[in-house]
Amino acid sequence: MTATDTTALEVTLTAPVVSFRNPLYAGVQVTLPCPPPATVGGLLAAAAGGWTRVDPGLRFAMAFRAGGKGVDYETYHPLDASGKKASPTPRNREFLTDAVLTVWLLDEPEAWQRRLRRPVWPLRLGRSQDLVGIRIERISLRTTPGSQRSAVVPDGAGTAGTLLRLPTAIALGRDRTQWDAYRFDSSGRSEHPVTGSWSTTDGQAVTLLPTSHPDTGLRF
Repeated sequence: MTATDTTALEVTLTAPVVSFRNPLYAGVQVTLPCPPPATVGGLLAAAAGGWTRVDPGLRFAMAFRAGGKGVDYETYHPLDASGKKASPTPRNREFLTDAVLTVWLLDEPEAWQRRLRRPVWPLRLGRSQDLVGIRIERISLRTTPGSQRSAVVPDGAGTAGTLLRLPTAIALGRDRTQWDAYRFDSSGRSEHPVTGSWSTTDGQAVTLLPTSHPDTGLRF
């Protein structure tokens, strides 16, 4: 490691099937092509035992890839206009297969390594039944900007891929959501450099996203 490198905790999470419901579509189950930052922040909070045990300044970087996409049939339990439970309804649901999520944590790597090895609550992606596999290792990041590839990056830092409006932070009462603009290239092939990013030894961009902590991530 050189004097300008930094150490990070690289967390690789895998799941055979995931689905990240796009909240902009009502009445249908359309999946986003990647998990929203708020979902990943919630997973980290679950490992720590809740947001009260997480530094309000926590930020992380993330990359995601999936091997395929499909549709199945799932029973939903909707609420009516008054908020009461209505009759269960079967609907088509989009899902992603062979999902691999990589998260980089630069602050408190020792603490996060302990938390993720022995999480307080189960680690899930997207739905309550989507438990994940996990691999954790310490790596060195270079100060050289990396290529966008499969990274989820703030719009403007990266220019390739689809422009997405994603939840960054959600209030504990779920009555407020912070939305931000991000870029994600589901092909993972973009070699565009990401402004202000770090990079792994193989050139993958590692760029910190806005905090997902409910105490500091809600900016309105």
